Amino acid sequence: MRWSVLVLLLLYVGCSPDLSDDPIPFSAFADITINLTLPEYSTLSTNGGYKNINGGTRGIIIYRVNSSTYYAFERNCSYQPNQACATTDVHASGLYMADSCCGSTFDFQGNPTGGPAWRPLGRYQTLLSGSTLTITDTVIQ
Repeated sequence: MRWSVLVLLLLYVGCSPDLSDDPIPFSAFADITINLTLPEYSTLSTNGGYKNINGGTRGIIIYRVNSSTYYAFERNCSYQPNQACATTDVHASGLYMADSCCGSTFDFQGNPTGGPAWRPLGRYQTLLSGSTLTITDTVIQ
């Protein structure tokens, strides 16, 4: 009986996510202001549209939820974020975000849906005023 409890405990500990990986780095940046009417941001004119821009630690993915809600995700993967390849992109299907380095996947709320990642992606504050979207370095997730 004692051995079976010990074996079960070891299996449980061995299958738990690694909660000891490095903290997600933070890089302060000046507010980013985007005129959504410019042609270079046309992918953000429809729900589910996205655009990669410079900023943050490894770049930012802007995602349009609806006409009044935009999310700005840090592209630095939340799992082993100091690895050189720990960069998240929108999958070619456009249905989720993925880090090809560790195999983690994320939904468009930034939550991990597969792979070893256990923390959500960093999400920056966005403010919409008319057709101007501002992204601040305030992390809200």
